[in-house]
Amino acid sequence: MGNKASGKGKKDPTILTDEDLTKLKLNTQYTEEEIQAWHTGFLKDCPSGKLDKKQFLNVYKKFYPEGKADKYCNFVFKAFDTDNNNWIDFTEFLYAVGVSQHGNLEEKLKMAFDIYDQNKDGQINRKDMIKIIEAMYDLANEEDRTGDKAPDKRVDLIMQRLNKDKADVILRHEFIQGCLRDELLRKILAPNTALIPGGQTSPITTTTNVPMNTITTTTTTTTINETGAAV
Repeated sequence: MGNKASGKGKKDPTILTDEDLTKLKLNTQYTEEEIQAWHTGFLKDCPSGKLDKKQFLNVYKKFYPEGKADKYCNFVFKAFDTDNNNWIDFTEFLYAVGVSQHGNLEEKLKMAFDIYDQNKDGQINRKDMIKIIEAMYDLANEEDRTGDKAPDKRVDLIMQRLNKDKADVILRHEFIQGCLRDELLRKILAPNTALIPGGQTSPITTTTNVPMNTITTTTTTTTINETGAAV
């Protein structure tokens, strides 16, 4: 079982408490043994129990050496950092990986929405979408941003297909329902319904089912499809 944090004050991020373990078992498909193994691997990579933005960015750069990962990494990091303390703890990490590995389509779309919803108010606007599409282009090293591939044109297409031509805001349920019924929207907004363009569920996964080192993996080649989204 997980160890209980002792004493008062803030929880030690290196400790997997019984409460943490129970929540992870209830909210992911991992067994207790798998969770413990993930935790061991996480601490191997992050001895402090904290995955900071710099380390997170370094992981992205390894997977997209030809692109610029900084902007997109910031979006994803902020979505994973659910308590806004500027670092990702083990529980936040495994929740995100669990959704990317085992989540159904709607769960993955909810996570994709969270990447857009940077101020976490349950809605995204045109400006938000333009920024993240630009970040996705940077990540994929896509230089052609003219004509139909221009980020603002992509947003116009998104709004049209969501029947939001005269609106500037998309709510969470509109985003999810629109992507569920429209494959083109999924290609633009949530490529392969994954957290990360490239068809990968996460850059922080392993080749084994029970990982002993969380930040090691193989990668696939990122390409640009007809929508201009990285897939």
